Amino acid sequence: MKLLTTNFLTCAVKTCKTSPLSFPLHFKDATLERTEIDYNPLFIRNVLPRVNWDALTTTATELGLQSLVPARNPGTRTETETETDIKDEELRKLHNLLLETGVVEGKLVCGNCGFEYPIKEGVGNFLLPAHLV
Repeated sequence: MKLLTTNFLTCAVKTCKTSPLSFPLHFKDATLERTEIDYNPLFIRNVLPRVNWDALTTTATELGLQSLVPARNPGTRTETETETDIKDEELRKLHNLLLETGVVEGKLVCGNCGFEYPIKEGVGNFLLPAHLV
């Protein structure tokens, strides 16, 4: 499961829908794997405005990958900055973090209800028991 994917996931338990603690989900017992893929700066530039920066920072810190997160979100620019002002080094770090880093085994845990979503062989199981739907 790529870290980019986890930036869009929230707890599916009915009682968690309105809780701000249900996002982001937190990794537990995570086994990381790096899979090298072709660097695509255009894709990273286009996805940055959609990434929740606070959630990404939290996730990276919990996994010990905070060195791959730039000090500020390069997807947000000041009035004088242009898209080309985003440094290639920042884009490469984000490419590494979002697209090349994945969780092979572990769990994603809701900060509100504590429900654990297992991850096996890189695939998260988000099916809920009937009593939680």
